[in-house]
Amino acid sequence: MTNHSIATLTDWSAQILASCQVPAEDALQAAQLLVRSELRGYATHGMARLPSYVERLLAKDFNPSALLRQREFPGGVVLDADGAMGQIAGARAVRLALQGLERSASVLVAIQSCGHMGALGVYALLAAEAGAMCLLGQRTPPLLAMEGFTGAAIGHNPIAFGCPAPGGPPIVFDIACSVAARGHVLVAAREGRDIPAGWALDSQGRPTTDPQAALAGALLPMGGHKGIGIAMVVECLAGALAASAASFAPQWQQVPTSGAVGRQSAFIWMLRPQAFAPQPLRDDYMRQWIDHYRACGGAHARLPGQRAAEQEQRAQRMGIELPERLVHQLRALGTSRQRAFPA
Repeated sequence: MTNHSIATLTDWSAQILASCQVPAEDALQAAQLLVRSELRGYATHGMARLPSYVERLLAKDFNPSALLRQREFPGGVVLDADGAMGQIAGARAVRLALQGLERSASVLVAIQSCGHMGALGVYALLAAEAGAMCLLGQRTPPLLAMEGFTGAAIGHNPIAFGCPAPGGPPIVFDIACSVAARGHVLVAAREGRDIPAGWALDSQGRPTTDPQAALAGALLPMGGHKGIGIAMVVECLAGALAASAASFAPQWQQVPTSGAVGRQSAFIWMLRPQAFAPQPLRDDYMRQWIDHYRACGGAHARLPGQRAAEQEQRAQRMGIELPERLVHQLRALGTSRQRAFPA
């Protein structure tokens, strides 16, 4: 592991994206979100995603010069991302939702036609840091199946929740509906090691520990039918509410081997807490259940987002630790884009 400056890594990542014709301001926004994901320990959705994002930008699967447009109405926004990177569309959706909360107690932003948004917990965190409660999700091409299925039947459709917590970092809960995120399978395939049993099926619907067979087959849902049910919730909120012509195009329903897919849909739903309950009462309630939870669990009782906040604070002091294998990949990317990876 080697340590890297947050500012230097952010600047370099922005340069890499700008070299793919992403406007400078958007490139910086996307770079900041990728680096913050790395800061908070989302290793499969941080800097490791940059090479695949560049690949998708160069292939025009992500639109580097997207023209984002929105249609607003009371309590809602439809954001047409025009194929933009997910980080760019996600950041815009967060801003639109927060602006909407100045006029409404609840705002749902349906995001059409955007790229892979990365770690959804980062957007939930931004909302919670601004004082809002937030639920968001992104639909993906089919990745999940139950044992015996003849193919992947529904996306693993990640979902995240963020909520301010009095006296501490926000609660941030971020999961995919699979037992393990596909990013972990991609990492195992790159490193030539098996995946744990119970993660995936091969193309015949049989359990497998071979990551290559898993990538050709399907992921297993967390909690069996419960995970499938949550994936269906995201399909309804992120897919149906944001349906567009791109939703039906066959090329956007196929999962690329790099793991970053374009022209998908998502939703961000924010609530202004003080519209529902006075802040002193709400804070007292939050403290009560959090204190009870911690009293029952002792050292084992961590709130979602606590470990990530601690890791981010440590990285702010010491820099970002990156594994040598990833550094090697980023150096190769820098060479290919004529932007040398910083020492």
